[in-house]
Amino acid sequence: MNRAQKAEFFRRLAERDPAPRTELHYATPFQLLIAVMLSAQATDVSVNKATASLFPAAPDARAMLALGVAGVKQHIRTIGLFNTKAENVIKTCRLLLEHYAGEVPRDRDALEALPGVGRKTANVVLNVAFGEPTIAVDTHIFRVCNRSTLARGKTPLAVEQALLRATPPEYRLHAHHWLILHGRYVCTARKPHCAQCVVHDLCGWRGKA
Repeated sequence: MNRAQKAEFFRRLAERDPAPRTELHYATPFQLLIAVMLSAQATDVSVNKATASLFPAAPDARAMLALGVAGVKQHIRTIGLFNTKAENVIKTCRLLLEHYAGEVPRDRDALEALPGVGRKTANVVLNVAFGEPTIAVDTHIFRVCNRSTLARGKTPLAVEQALLRATPPEYRLHAHHWLILHGRYVCTARKPHCAQCVVHDLCGWRGKA
């Protein structure tokens, strides 16, 4: 896929959905951070079900810390890896209160220093909460980029770096959401819906229908 085709790829995704949004439910940057932490190896639907009771009980870092690990587990036990996630949530809340007055830092290094927060989670928070033009690469985006030849790479970081080069500046803010939604609903893992794909003719996948 050449540079002009890559620009057209994003133009069509933007035309279809001009203002994409995360499907995670949250009201504050703190709640977004917690939701994204919980979403590792879990669906947004399952996370939203859990946070529907968790966030009213603990809407901020101080209230979440007061719940304790056991209290958090009661709300998130339907999510995979809930034991480890509950521990990381409490550790993160403690650090946020100790170093940032309970607020979420707008800094990649500070975010990645929090327990349970990796590069992908930091990218999502920076993009969604603070409007930074970062691109978080999850399994959907990794698949879409390699399959379509939009941005190839053997690791999520390699794909992220390739995507930043491939994405025109005007599309970087929403690129993450366009690609994740495309992968979630159109360019699915087992049976991609090529007939419904708005970038079908640009896609370099040899197995496309």
